[in-house]
Amino acid sequence: MIKVENYDSNNVSKLVSMLINRKETVATMESCTGGALASEITNAVGASEVIHFSAVTYSNEYKIKMGVDANVIERYSVYSIETACEMARNISKFANSDYGIGITGKINAPDPNNNYGKNDEVYIAIYCANTHEEYRYTMEVESNITRLANKQKIVDFIITKFLNILSLDAVL
Repeated sequence: MIKVENYDSNNVSKLVSMLINRKETVATMESCTGGALASEITNAVGASEVIHFSAVTYSNEYKIKMGVDANVIERYSVYSIETACEMARNISKFANSDYGIGITGKINAPDPNNNYGKNDEVYIAIYCANTHEEYRYTMEVESNITRLANKQKIVDFIITKFLNILSLDAVL
């Protein structure tokens, strides 16, 4: 499991500025976060230059409609890093964006429609369309705090990781 680092409130603005300077875009396919990441990105000035499309796909049906391979969900479950990677790749392709971010998991509640996978575990993938690289993360959320607080921790974690990826890429 990955421990969440301290969040810098300027990170979203840094992320958007970095993407603008690089002339790159991002799209998200979110499940358990319900669009919280896309919402956070759109809080930054200039967001319309970097995020043109995002989707909230709470159900398996809509993940599949957005391009997630039904066989991946069947084989690994909807709550898996493999599904998160499918989400990231397919949203990037659908939106013709440079990066795609996929998020799936369970926060504070079992899923009666999908009785497999750990509760309070979230799977995150960041996909780079230019290099076809996938960055995979599994994050444990806290059962003793609210869903909203957990969503914010997930979003903060992703923004920090995405900034690190962009910084590494700039060095290469």
